[in-house]
Amino acid sequence: MGAASRVKKTESRQSGRKTASPKQNAKRSRKHWLVRGVAASLLFVALLVGWAAIERAIAPRDNTGLDHFDTLIVLGNPADSDGNPTPTQLARVTEAVHEYERGVAPRIIMTGGAAANQFVEAQVMARTAQAQGVPAGAVIVETQARNTIENTCNSLRIMRNYGWRSAEVISSPSHLPRAGLILSHLPLDWRVHEAPPLEPQGPVDGLALTAQETLKTVYYLVWTRQTEPCQL
Repeated sequence: MGAASRVKKTESRQSGRKTASPKQNAKRSRKHWLVRGVAASLLFVALLVGWAAIERAIAPRDNTGLDHFDTLIVLGNPADSDGNPTPTQLARVTEAVHEYERGVAPRIIMTGGAAANQFVEAQVMARTAQAQGVPAGAVIVETQARNTIENTCNSLRIMRNYGWRSAEVISSPSHLPRAGLILSHLPLDWRVHEAPPLEPQGPVDGLALTAQETLKTVYYLVWTRQTEPCQL
């Protein structure tokens, strides 16, 4: 086959190809930008989660070397639908009772409102502590807080009313990094203390709790840290 014949054959093939219509080109363009938008969104979410994970890893656990404090603060957790303490809530109260009995502080502030149902968290926790032998006069309830920022801020207001300046803050291990980030902005001497679960947790449960707290940390970093400062 000569060169001229090959050129004619190539031109014939090219002429036989269909040219994409403007509508098809627009559809391809939209698909291209959609893919890029989804990829950019996933990258943005990954960066936020990574930021929160780093902040949790380096979150402070104290700002003082004190071994004894003016008060213990137990961060709230919802009761169940019957008004009884959940395992998480019971673990926090039980650890606070142990710290009280060790003489770490002479009193306990229970903080938490009716955030998830009609039962006030602080009142349920106070009853639980008293059932474990803590005198009623050693327990103070803060019944308005609906999140961790309000838990800490409202408790600090109570402390200021009594002239107290230091606190050991008790909560679940997965919750404490976010609590530490919040406490680091408050004018008090503090340390956090873990309330270990009363029953062994499986790896799936642990990962679920960490994932949930990481997302809450993202929300704190990008939103509530700026919009809900502690007003004393």
